[in-house]
Amino acid sequence: MAAVPGTVLRLGSPPWMARWLESEPQPLPGMWFADETPQIEVEVPAFRIDRCPVTVAEFAAFADATGYVSDAERAGYGMVYGERFWEERAGACWRTPGGPGTDVDGRADHPVVHMSWSDASAYARWAGKRLPTEAEWELAARGVRYRIWPWGDQWLPGAANTAELHAGRLDALDAWLDWWRDTCRTHGPLPRTTPVGTFSPAGDGVHGCSDMAGNVYEWTASPSRLYADDAPCDPALRRVMGHYRVIRGGSWMNFRYQVRCSERMHGDPGGWSNFALGFRCAAPAPARHESGG
Repeated sequence: MAAVPGTVLRLGSPPWMARWLESEPQPLPGMWFADETPQIEVEVPAFRIDRCPVTVAEFAAFADATGYVSDAERAGYGMVYGERFWEERAGACWRTPGGPGTDVDGRADHPVVHMSWSDASAYARWAGKRLPTEAEWELAARGVRYRIWPWGDQWLPGAANTAELHAGRLDALDAWLDWWRDTCRTHGPLPRTTPVGTFSPAGDGVHGCSDMAGNVYEWTASPSRLYADDAPCDPALRRVMGHYRVIRGGSWMNFRYQVRCSERMHGDPGGWSNFALGFRCAAPAPARHESGG
């Protein structure tokens, strides 16, 4: 685990980020990113955080030791993106990420996917850890100084597992759909994850954490809330505030703009998961023992 010193963090994006996103050739409206503002000051005590997302092998060790059955396994399906849209794929879970006929052979060192918030929390408790808060996650990703991506403010092709690693530069949703349809037809709807730490050190943040841009979305402990009550927000997103949990990091499915350190997503903690969603764990800083004279 990486040790992160305590500090006061300006959580979220500065005003210029919205203007920059609007000027870039990315497919989403500016309102999509409005929940990143305004920046707020958050005191973050010292903590530790996993350098990489939890892997298939690590989650398998937990399941074998405890008999744990994931939410997707209990439900009998997992969310998978087909050729055109998200769908409930019967039999999809962390063991069979693309559904029946798929498996995790050769993926022991890949991040585990199809993880619900409860699955992630259960593993963390078993490991003697917990999920990171949203502020802890962002601090570990970019440090105190604002950075667009963990390594800095210039996009580095090949420094993160995003859709552009597989498809080349993407500036339009249609281009992404063309790539994904071709991928599905050739390989099936399997997650395009990579072994954790593949892009280290070039893609690491200032605290030495890997895969904080892309590879898999990551759950946090934090309930979804706006940074200010009067912050602009899509009405549909406003309705889930206080009910969902914050997800960070983007994934192998996303454009470079959705794997920024301050990008927020939100997920239903009541059992929902998908084939691009995993997690990493955090823990308090070790207690400091002072010896007497």
